[in-house]
Amino acid sequence: MDELLKIIDKNGLILAFLFVGVLTIFADYLSRTIFKKRIPGSAIAIFMGLILGYIGGELTGGQKGFSDVPHFSGLALLGGSMFRDFTIVATALGASFILIRKSGLLGLISLMVGILLFFIVGVGVAWAFGYRDAVSLCTIGAGACTYIVGPVTGGALGASSEVIALSIGTGLVKTIAVTILTPIFAKKIGLESPASAMAYGGVMGTSSGVAAGLAATDPKLVPYGAVTATFYTGLGCLLCPSLLFLILEIIFA
Repeated sequence: MDELLKIIDKNGLILAFLFVGVLTIFADYLSRTIFKKRIPGSAIAIFMGLILGYIGGELTGGQKGFSDVPHFSGLALLGGSMFRDFTIVATALGASFILIRKSGLLGLISLMVGILLFFIVGVGVAWAFGYRDAVSLCTIGAGACTYIVGPVTGGALGASSEVIALSIGTGLVKTIAVTILTPIFAKKIGLESPASAMAYGGVMGTSSGVAAGLAATDPKLVPYGAVTATFYTGLGCLLCPSLLFLILEIIFA
């Protein structure tokens, strides 16, 4: 056992990959068996990660969540800015410029409307809970866009870990809501064609939530909604920590 612990201590990052992999597989299993794919596995995994982070902080009194637990320090590197930015760039590289052109003006308008709408809602919620500084307001507002845009914005602006966690939680709630409500209201909002799916993906933005919701509505619509939803994240990461933050800084200076 002592030798095993020595190996674990020397290979913290490898253990972190293994830990996250097992957690992801378990979350996907829960999604398929218990929730019948109504809630995507990624959302469940993020929720479980937030709970583990809270438990780790309570057990150790540290500030880095579960990575403060002995033998799990590799999670701090895996969850750091380097790997975060790498995954975002990798996602953007998987996009096709041909598909961007196909989305056209409809996609552009839906993206702008979606980002501004949810950003304003997120800022309003943050304000209602007592946050008054532009950094916190912008981070939580970005989290309302997606649970990826929130931490990226918070990391760029120097937000506290508590605010970044709130932004992730806000985006997680949105993802689950979009997943569950999409098939329920699809017919009522005319979500029946590729064009409407592209507009919907651009307004909602959360890739996993849109993909899961459209899959439950009509699997043929998934690629079209995923096109604009993918670029929603990239555009949000560009606008939230820059232009939208400057606007908030002027308003709440």
